[in-house]
Amino acid sequence: MLHIWLGTGLLTSHGSKWKSRRRLLTPSFHFEILKEFLPIFNEQSQVLVNCLQREITRDFTDIVEPITLCSLDIICETILGVSIGAQRNSEFEYVKSILRTSELLSKQMAINFHNINCLLKLTEEGRELSNHFKVLHKFTRSVIQKKKKEFLRDKKEFGNKCKRKALMDILLEHHIQTKELTEEDIREEVDTFAFEGHDTISMGMSWALYLIGLHKNVQKKIHEELDQIFCDDVERPTDEVDLKNLQYLDLVLKESQRLFPSVPMIARRVSEDTNICGYPIPKGANCGVFVYGLHRDESVFPNPEKFDPDRFLPKNCVNRHPYAYIPFSAGPRNCIGQRFAVMEEKIVLSTILRKYSIESLDPRDKLHRKQNCC
Repeated sequence: MLHIWLGTGLLTSHGSKWKSRRRLLTPSFHFEILKEFLPIFNEQSQVLVNCLQREITRDFTDIVEPITLCSLDIICETILGVSIGAQRNSEFEYVKSILRTSELLSKQMAINFHNINCLLKLTEEGRELSNHFKVLHKFTRSVIQKKKKEFLRDKKEFGNKCKRKALMDILLEHHIQTKELTEEDIREEVDTFAFEGHDTISMGMSWALYLIGLHKNVQKKIHEELDQIFCDDVERPTDEVDLKNLQYLDLVLKESQRLFPSVPMIARRVSEDTNICGYPIPKGANCGVFVYGLHRDESVFPNPEKFDPDRFLPKNCVNRHPYAYIPFSAGPRNCIGQRFAVMEEKIVLSTILRKYSIESLDPRDKLHRKQNCC
């Protein structure tokens, strides 16, 4: 179903195409490249904090929407290289379409009957999805055309000296210089990262804030760490040194992803005959890895439902199997953007908590959880 929207980008491709794209895109997520995006993370985090100011007089706030809009602003500016102002204008057509498409696809993929695309087209929601795909593809293609013209103009005027590169710029450069990528190939990758990059990260931040709001002792430790690093300055941008020093917040984010991984199940196709716990698994079989359950293995995580960030202190991770905790998957197809995700989550959450204390009003057993998989 994702092929209709994303084509065969990095998430949905396989074989030689996947290998070549992964090789091309991996350098874009090196820390030295990502730190160039710190100003964007900081700027959009401050916009979010200002938007939340309107919420403090209300009885409650559903944190998911403002967090998602912030994440969407960040991903579009870093990946597409354009500012869409989602937090200031959630009625912008592209914003409405990407949020609604994510919602509808999650719903449809959970209904096996609708996984048959020819049948989906006959439903009201299927026709709505088709209209949103047109909006999303039109927007991405228009950005590609605009950025391509700018790229060619700037190269002619300034040579190889260029400003900070978004992922779009790297793909365009490869497209122009090698001719190996078409504009449609670029569209696939940009749409893939726009979808995966805002949806999973926003869920990760929302769950983390919820759990922090439930546990006052954890929130107190975070505030103490923030006070040590930033003193009482609630507006100073977070830099790369601060990211390293946010050690307790890092533990909190890891424990949050253990309890509520943004992608609770991943799917793989078995590439060769194998055996798991005495059960033969033939080549070509589809295999689901239930990350949500894996993270609750009592032999690895005693009292698994307890929220305890200290589980991830270095001394408590000794001898833990590297695949016992896989919030970003594992192996060759692990999440290419995990450094990006952690940087964004640290900056956004620390910016919120430098200004606010939060409280979660509903206990965990009262929440209805939606599940995504990829």
